[in-house]
Amino acid sequence: MDEKTFREPLSRERVLAAAVALADAEGIKALTMRRLAADLGVEAMSLYYYLPGKEGLLDGLADTVVGELNTAVSRIETAGVGQDWRTRLRQRFLAAREVMLRHPWAPGLLGTRTTIPAGVYAHYDGIVATLISGGFSYRLAHRALHAFGSLALGFASEIFSPASAGGSMDVEVAEAEFAAMAEALPHLMAMAAAETHDVADPALGWCDSQVEFEFTLDLLLDGLERIRG
Repeated sequence: MDEKTFREPLSRERVLAAAVALADAEGIKALTMRRLAADLGVEAMSLYYYLPGKEGLLDGLADTVVGELNTAVSRIETAGVGQDWRTRLRQRFLAAREVMLRHPWAPGLLGTRTTIPAGVYAHYDGIVATLISGGFSYRLAHRALHAFGSLALGFASEIFSPASAGGSMDVEVAEAEFAAMAEALPHLMAMAAAETHDVADPALGWCDSQVEFEFTLDLLLDGLERIRG
């Protein structure tokens, strides 16, 4: 039998797994239907049976990443039975961040989707459930969700980053832009000079390192603890 006889049949899951691998390796801008088909060894038109064009592919990628996030969080929840609400939420958010660090294009992608992946609702439902079990009212839980923002999904929204799919702001580009406007932006320049990221500190963008993420998360959790009384 020739090689084609043993080729794994196409499926939506296989196509999306290949798309994730390509985006991880080369960035989401490298992901096209034609390139994905080449990696899978098929004709581009055959992919449209599983995903209706580039937007369908991107929606599928978002679904896949959120599914991975929910799986990671589920493991944390199972291991954390009996822990207090603060510890459970902190571990949940950090588990989500590990997924984002594996797929650094994902935060930008999630921010561009017009349809919210169904798994996102399940994730936030779990967060609310944790808050309620910890003694919060639904009113406070609602306000907490607003305060958490994208931290719940494992990343911080960039203050200075352009809203483009998959792209986190390049540190050197940001610093160059600030330098060009140094006289007009003295305080931003001073802040940029003072805030030097450790090379060992994982980052998803210029304003989203692990240290900054955990600082913001702990600040919010401490505040919620005080409100809960």
